[in-house]
Amino acid sequence: MVLMFVMAGCQAPMGAEVPGPNFNSPPLAMQPAPRAPIPQYKPASPTPDRAARGSVPREWTAVAQARPWRWVVIHHSATPNGSVAAFDRMHKQKGWDECGYHFVIGNGDGAGDGQIQVGPRWPKQKWGAHAKTPDNKYNEFGVGICLVGNFENSRPTQKQLASLAKLTAFLQQTYGISAGNIVGHDDTGKQTACPGRNMNIAVVRRMAGSLVAEASGSISSHATVSAGELLQSIR
Repeated sequence: MVLMFVMAGCQAPMGAEVPGPNFNSPPLAMQPAPRAPIPQYKPASPTPDRAARGSVPREWTAVAQARPWRWVVIHHSATPNGSVAAFDRMHKQKGWDECGYHFVIGNGDGAGDGQIQVGPRWPKQKWGAHAKTPDNKYNEFGVGICLVGNFENSRPTQKQLASLAKLTAFLQQTYGISAGNIVGHDDTGKQTACPGRNMNIAVVRRMAGSLVAEASGSISSHATVSAGELLQSIR
């Protein structure tokens, strides 16, 4: 079997002349710089009993003290396949400390279709390495979610979108993140096509919002705005 060499991080797959990756992250020996100031407010704390009632995976509830998360930043990998393990290896080869994303949602090639994989940063509530800006606020206080696939050329699967909505709704409920702070990588001021023209962030907000509205101490698997609607939306 020929193994595909997975390249991730909002860049095109190998096989063509392409520019370097269009996201930047601190190298191994550096902390993100400049570091954004810690907001002067107490963040919403995760509520384990609510997570239990909602039957969300145990690993979604971090064991470390809650970081004051303020954004959810959505990416595509710009590759046909991938996983947390593959991205972790690639990022370490670049000299980074570990996988820059907090969560990866598989497409069936490298990880299960719609499978939500928890990156090594999340249990530690560690800053991300996925959306560098001059003030670095989206790395410091943004949860990075990467969907495997190139959404310039294809569309996310329905299972990926359903998982994205459920995970985003959980993060909104748990950390008090507003719908307006659910953004794509290209909404952070970065000149990038990520997360791709076939990913409609406005519809993702509505899908997650439907779950939040329906939740009464739990997160439903049903969304008023369906994954099918998102599949029909071109950004």
